Amino acid sequence: MNTESIYDYLERIANLIRTDVRKMGIARGLQPVQLEALHYLSRCNRYSNTPVAVADYLGLTKGTVSQTLGVLESSGLIEKQADLNDRRVVHLTLTDEGTRMVSESIPPNILKSAIEGLSESACEEITATLNRVLRELQAANKLKTFGSCKTCRYHLIHQEGRRQCGLTLEWLTQTDAEKICREHQPAVEDT
Repeated sequence: MNTESIYDYLERIANLIRTDVRKMGIARGLQPVQLEALHYLSRCNRYSNTPVAVADYLGLTKGTVSQTLGVLESSGLIEKQADLNDRRVVHLTLTDEGTRMVSESIPPNILKSAIEGLSESACEEITATLNRVLRELQAANKLKTFGSCKTCRYHLIHQEGRRQCGLTLEWLTQTDAEKICREHQPAVEDT
């Protein structure tokens, strides 16, 4: 196994993507971490749209995330709303402008153009391999998986087709099932 070559490829790809994201962010008056926070918030579910979840997902300190979210809120890209059941919890949602910013910026142009030249089977193979590498890294470092709800061991589909979270016992929509969750636990067959 050539771990060093794999590292070199992943590091170089990540660097090229970061450079492109940095350029797009600067063009829009944002830092890369601010675009990353917006991207996360565009993909997460209602259990995972809190400042703590943003910090966990991005691997940043609460202070850094607090400053990042402050900039996004003052720029009109996100809104904060108190939780209906626990007023200490704050939920973050993208504004229409925030949603537009993400759709214009992520994925970055450099990645879009590289992927366009690949066959569908090559894209599926790359996706599966990267998913496996990510899951192995998360497991080795005891990190949350932040997977999509529909791939979670707690995701239940009842006979009538209704979806439910087995952890919270709340009913889910198809849209909920597609979103990522900080409480995600891989299904047995995903591990």
